[in-house]
Amino acid sequence: MQFRHKALSKLQSPEELDLPVRFARPQGRLVLAVTVVVMVAAASWAFTGSVSSRLSAPGILSPAEGGYLLQSPYAGQVTAVHAKEGQLLAPGAPLLRVSTEQGERTVRAVAGGRVTALVARVGAVVTTGADVATLERVENPDDPLVAVLYVPAASGAAVPVGAPVDLTVQSVPQQRYGVLRGRVKDVGRTPQTAAQIGGFLGDGRLAARFTRQGDPVQVLVQLDRTPRTRSGYRWSSAEGPPYALDSTTPVTGAVLLSAQHPVDWLLP
Repeated sequence: MQFRHKALSKLQSPEELDLPVRFARPQGRLVLAVTVVVMVAAASWAFTGSVSSRLSAPGILSPAEGGYLLQSPYAGQVTAVHAKEGQLLAPGAPLLRVSTEQGERTVRAVAGGRVTALVARVGAVVTTGADVATLERVENPDDPLVAVLYVPAASGAAVPVGAPVDLTVQSVPQQRYGVLRGRVKDVGRTPQTAAQIGGFLGDGRLAARFTRQGDPVQVLVQLDRTPRTRSGYRWSSAEGPPYALDSTTPVTGAVLLSAQHPVDWLLP
């Protein structure tokens, strides 16, 4: 009976419609607003933002035309050396004189360039085909250098022409002078064998190092020029190192690949 009287009393009382209804506390509304803003920003970034990735590859500083290894076409003893390291030679210029059974013979530069290494010295006995010198294919001592990177063949297609490249130069302290700046000028179409790399660089030992993981693709990087630095090239630091760069200096290039939208990962 007690419960019945309470129920009848409840039915006879007017509804309390004039009392305010609190849906959420102010703190709750703030949290809700922040959550909505974060979700909208994340969705917008997923469709309009981008994530960049970098491809790292070893390489070397070199003249744009590379170099070549000069070999002796004669067998005999070297009796004179007509050039010195660092000298710029014209095509056909005399390099060595070799005493053979047929008389004195002259070993000449096949193509013009700068002598970077002399293997044969006076008194040395050479055989036909022996390495006697290495030359760089340059016409002027001030010809600019390029960076030649050797990228794994499977990654070569991902490297776009014009992509920015940061180059860590082995002979330059990165913590003090930063990295060398450049852009991809050309990407090879086919993998390079050790013989092809050695023929371009004029050094078979370098070719063996770049082909340890298989035949790579050659990527040519044009260095950014500027008169504001001692080296003549642009660095991530204001002035760069206080000295010039030498060819055959090893580098490691970080190529900035094309950016990808995060939503592409979810919707391939």
